[in-house]
Amino acid sequence: MEQKNPLILDVKLTAKDLWKFSLYHSYKGFQGVFSFLFSAAALYVLLATWTTATLSYRILMIVCSLMFTVWQPFVLYMKAAKQAKRSVIHDGMTLSFSAEGIVVTQGQEKLELLWKDVMAVKRVGKMLIIYMDRIHAYLLPDSVAGEKAPEITALMKENMPPERRKRI
Repeated sequence: MEQKNPLILDVKLTAKDLWKFSLYHSYKGFQGVFSFLFSAAALYVLLATWTTATLSYRILMIVCSLMFTVWQPFVLYMKAAKQAKRSVIHDGMTLSFSAEGIVVTQGQEKLELLWKDVMAVKRVGKMLIIYMDRIHAYLLPDSVAGEKAPEITALMKENMPPERRKRI
């Protein structure tokens, strides 16, 4: 595909970017509601039974209340940090946006995507997530897009139907 006037971005993701993406997917929808309710219920039971509970019961309730609020985010960060060290992420990639589509270049490999092939684009916090399918996505943090972010979102609005764009 030949792109006319492309917006070219060199994307190098950090462990923090990957962590935010993981948190979003771990806590969105029903799973996030369940995690919050489980932690709140465990904390309530802990506080309500503190004076009568045994030490082992207190420890169990502390672990239950911290499982989704501290432990899971910590584990997700450790996974993200490990993933960020992989050469596929660490070396970065180049995303080139135009009215024709998106061209992804990484090393010698090149992938050309027409806008009709992009399943969805979502804004989550300070990051655009470009979904190719339910599993594969490209992350575009605002820190990388910088001053080109409004132009990129304008391209997405022009070339993608509203039902495939969320919070853009």
